Amino acid sequence: MTRKEFFARVGFGAAAVLVPVCITGIATSCSSDNSIGGNPPPTGVDFLVDVSTGSLATNGGFMVTKEIVIARTLTGDFLAVSASCTHAATNVNYSASGNKFVCPTHGSEFSSTGVVTSGPATRNLTVYNTTLNGNSLRVFS
Repeated sequence: MTRKEFFARVGFGAAAVLVPVCITGIATSCSSDNSIGGNPPPTGVDFLVDVSTGSLATNGGFMVTKEIVIARTLTGDFLAVSASCTHAATNVNYSASGNKFVCPTHGSEFSSTGVVTSGPATRNLTVYNTTLNGNSLRVFS
C-alpha cells in the first residue's frame, strides 16, 4: 500500500464515521420542537432607563438590557419585549422601518407586540409595560 492509498483510506474511514454525526447535528439545530428554544423571559421586571442619551435618545433606536429589548419607534413610542428569540435564544433586534423584532440567526420575525409573524419560532415574545416620566423610562411586568 502506498502512502497516498493509506491516507485516502484513513480519510474515507473518518468521513464515514463523522458524516452521520454531522447530519444529526444539522437536522436537530433547527428542529420544529421549540420547547427547548429560547431562554425563559425575565419575571418581576421593574427598572428605569435614562432615554436622554444613547440609542434610545432618537426615534428608531433600540438597546438590550436585563434580557429585554427596549425600542423607540419612529413615532417616539417605547416598546419592551423579552430579548431571547423563542426559537434559538439569540437576542432579537428591532427593525424600525418595519416596526418589528427580527432574529438575526434564523430570521424569525415578531410584531411590535411580540407576536410571531414569521418562523421558525412558534412562541411569542413576552411584552413588558413602559411609562415615560421626563427622561426616565420605566420598564415593568
